[in-house]
Amino acid sequence: MARIPARLSLTDDELDELMTTSWNMRIATLGPDGRINLTPLWFGWAGGRVYFYCRGQKVANLRRNPACTVLVDRHERFPDLQGVMFQGEARVLEDAAAEDADQHLEDVRWQMGGKYAGGHGEPAPPPGQRVRNPMSAQGRSARWVVFAPTQRTVSWDNHKLASRS
Repeated sequence: MARIPARLSLTDDELDELMTTSWNMRIATLGPDGRINLTPLWFGWAGGRVYFYCRGQKVANLRRNPACTVLVDRHERFPDLQGVMFQGEARVLEDAAAEDADQHLEDVRWQMGGKYAGGHGEPAPPPGQRVRNPMSAQGRSARWVVFAPTQRTVSWDNHKLASRS
């Protein structure tokens, strides 16, 4: 497989900026029949991990097989493309005790609360007012999930193509 040249990779600061300002990620999980289930989700970023709240088939897939791929990218035109693909494993936080035990989840709740405030069409809070994402484990499958990029990380910034020698 052809590798993306290292000079096009995002720096740690660029990666943090991408992950804290982008609204959407995509997660690919494997369904019970071996087919790929690809879903866009809102997310948070803390401690080098991706956090998201989801329900249904994604949670069922991750309980059965925690291996998955996460993609965060932005822009449409080729010269402007920036993104990162992580391969790793996800862990479903099954209850309030697991949520409380996670060292970054509370920070992520505040991060996502601010990032997505008004995103469902409701009025955005007044400037300077902090918002906390209140979601917690519910029913059979509504859960927080923590994704750790344990296998492979590939990032790119096509703006850096213009700086070729």
